[in-house]
Amino acid sequence: MSRAKNNVQANRRHKKVLKRARGNFNARGKLYRTALETVHKGLKYAYRDRRAKKREFRTLWIARISAAAKMCDTNYSTFINGLKKVGVNLDRKALADIAARDMATFTNLARMAAGK
Repeated sequence: MSRAKNNVQANRRHKKVLKRARGNFNARGKLYRTALETVHKGLKYAYRDRRAKKREFRTLWIARISAAAKMCDTNYSTFINGLKKVGVNLDRKALADIAARDMATFTNLARMAAGK
């Protein structure tokens, strides 16, 4: 009896991997085994970097808020602590956007945080 190789499923699986590996250099985009390794590694990087992206943006927002706070004669930690005491519940993304686009509003927030 001949051996069943299940060629249809194997071809579908290979095509799926090779389609994902398209655009890679040399064997990485053409040969199944190396393409499979490339795709798996790429998926690992994507998973890791979705989380790293969140950390990087928070760092950027904090840097922007800190720079704007220094322009208002205060520092970041005092500014954030003052806002919490006053009861202003804006997240760092919103505060950074206000600092970049509307300095007058940010100055008012800094005055509120300082208690003036």
